[in-house]
Amino acid sequence: MSSTRKIGTVSRGIRCPIIRQGDDLAAIVTESVLAAAEDEGFALRDRDVIAVTESVVARAQGNYCSVADIASDVKAKLGGGCVGVIFPILSRNRFAICLRGIAQGAQEVILLLSYPSDEVGNELLSLDALDESDINPYSDVLTEEQFRAAFGAPRHPFTGMDYVAYYKELIEESGAKARILFGNHPEQILDYTKNVINCDIHTRARTKKKLLKAGAQRVCSLSDLMTAPINGSGFNKDYGLLGSNKATEDSVKLFPREGQGLVEEIQQQILDRTGRHVEVMVYGDGAFKDPQGKIWELADPLVSPFFTQGLIGTPNELKLKYLADNDFRALSGEALREAISKSIREKDADLVGQMASEGTTPRQLTDLIGSLCDLTSGSGDKGTPVVLIQGYFDNYTND
Repeated sequence: MSSTRKIGTVSRGIRCPIIRQGDDLAAIVTESVLAAAEDEGFALRDRDVIAVTESVVARAQGNYCSVADIASDVKAKLGGGCVGVIFPILSRNRFAICLRGIAQGAQEVILLLSYPSDEVGNELLSLDALDESDINPYSDVLTEEQFRAAFGAPRHPFTGMDYVAYYKELIEESGAKARILFGNHPEQILDYTKNVINCDIHTRARTKKKLLKAGAQRVCSLSDLMTAPINGSGFNKDYGLLGSNKATEDSVKLFPREGQGLVEEIQQQILDRTGRHVEVMVYGDGAFKDPQGKIWELADPLVSPFFTQGLIGTPNELKLKYLADNDFRALSGEALREAISKSIREKDADLVGQMASEGTTPRQLTDLIGSLCDLTSGSGDKGTPVVLIQGYFDNYTND
């Protein structure tokens, strides 16, 4: 009977204590993984991956800032007068508290919303509604009145929110005048103000460049706000407000900072305790798109801000079904298994461009593994902020 292992990749959510500011997160993660292994009867192996959600890393660091901190930074960097705020995502969790702080740091906010959806796919209105109108989203700038006349008061299909009304109310409650516009080119805001905060995530560098080229005076991306402490607050020098989440009605938890030492410390503690060399990463949003809601999950600036060296790179895999249907189509049974195993053992170090690798996913390992972790841990009440992945780097030849 063959002794070939029958299980490939396994992803386990690891339950941990509730993490608080100042906790020794490396020790908690190590103990939680080892306790789970003992309790469930599995052993750690070399190249297992331990992944820690960014949320508990930021919480342990105490990386928070308040609405007042954001307002202070906005006022200092944009002047405190009329500020254009362009291309935010439609999210109570991701942007609403940031908008409150921006509005408190300005006298007037001119909000330019992209349509028919935001950058990550949240619908402001449906494509069907847009198709039935005479409006061209590639050129037309709409006022709030024109938008309402054309589309009424559409609500987000998942949250039920009228984000136009919601964001306008947030601005006005914060003491600033509010004006809402709809358009898809960053330069359109410059007809109303030369001081701009561009809130897009993955296109932020290009947007900022276009604004400055078109004559903007002061431009900040969300990644340029809260890059240093304000009155002792948290901060993130690389990503600022990007990747932040609502903590309370008056504060946000920022994306974690200075986490490279954490992943290396967990790696070392596991090595010291078990003799196994594991890889460790911090992960946030997965990089995938929901086919029903058409929403791209990745609202963080990237999937993994910190990871150990063994997670650098992309997969280098052969497509087994290609080999079975082409190179070895005349074989079956043990002969087919051995022929495919031999091809895997002898594969080139770089398969780019070879037909036998066609259809494999040339994405960064951290994006692939981080997406698996995000799906495993979820965003609700599972209580598993740590994920252990085993067998990810195995292939058909590993017993």
